[in-house]
Amino acid sequence: MAEKKPNTLESYKQLITKLKQGQISPVYLLMGEESYYIDKISEWLYSNLLKDEEKDFNLSILYGADVTAKQIMDKARRFPMMSERQVIVVREAQSIKGIDALERYMDKPVSTTVLVLCYKGGVIDGRKKLPAKVAACGTVFISNSPRYDREIIAFLNEYIKRPEYNATIDPRAAQVMAAHIGGDLKRMSSELDKLLLSFQNGAPRKITAELIEQKIGISKNYNVFELRDALINRDALKAHRIAKYFNDNPREGGLFALLPQTFSFFQNLMLAYYTPKPITETAIMSQLGLKNAWATHDYMTAMRNFPARKTIQIISKIREIDARSKGLDNASTAPGELLKELITFILH
Repeated sequence: MAEKKPNTLESYKQLITKLKQGQISPVYLLMGEESYYIDKISEWLYSNLLKDEEKDFNLSILYGADVTAKQIMDKARRFPMMSERQVIVVREAQSIKGIDALERYMDKPVSTTVLVLCYKGGVIDGRKKLPAKVAACGTVFISNSPRYDREIIAFLNEYIKRPEYNATIDPRAAQVMAAHIGGDLKRMSSELDKLLLSFQNGAPRKITAELIEQKIGISKNYNVFELRDALINRDALKAHRIAKYFNDNPREGGLFALLPQTFSFFQNLMLAYYTPKPITETAIMSQLGLKNAWATHDYMTAMRNFPARKTIQIISKIREIDARSKGLDNASTAPGELLKELITFILH
């Protein structure tokens, strides 16, 4: 069986561990759609590789739109001043004029320079030579946005358990945060900071759904996760009440937020039906790769409420609604009406 590739959080932790052990590369190419990790790695490098008194002469923060590849290489080939090394951070590297020319520098990078290229919004075309050349002489890090709730919650838990916070979060509260904020890690970290800084010194640091509602304004009753929970438990009254709230307050959520969450759940539910018997919470946990037993409760409930055949039909319906929400075979039906149609289909 092929080895599973580590996700971005795992890759980030591995890279930071190497840096703390003193394994420093002469070149770092940090690229991808998720800017959070790119910023964190570049900040670690320029904050820790130079002493404060060395930064005036040996730290250069450049912006891709303002420099050419030749200017970057000229600066990188200079020697540090009264320091072991110099650090050059190029932010918005995707805007570098003639970026391909940097390939020449990778043939013989200067050992006393740490060049950090922060390439945001995607990755460099795989047909280009630059990523392979950086990989041969330095480090390439690809930062992907988390696509599943479990990845978002893993980031969330990792963030709040840091020594300066040492906090915990209620599992349901974590699901609410993941459902409402999604994979925007910068916003997630900002909202978590807001929550954690609200604790008084010495008070137990546990984030609850009530605290989230109080400090961030995410209602535990009117969010996508609670709507999904109502569907799983076939609570028609609650589901339609939340749907009406979304229809009246479109900025708070609705069809476009529900579709990926619901599709992911029922897709996993279909996989759960292939769990080797006897089907227990532990078996489902293993089958779906879940790390917490509480996460299996919803799947056990859904298996009682939705037979495998109905689950397949729901997955098909979600795909249909998704296509219609994007205008395919749908000229006039509003998102709110599509949401009601989907809820009705799932519950009946």
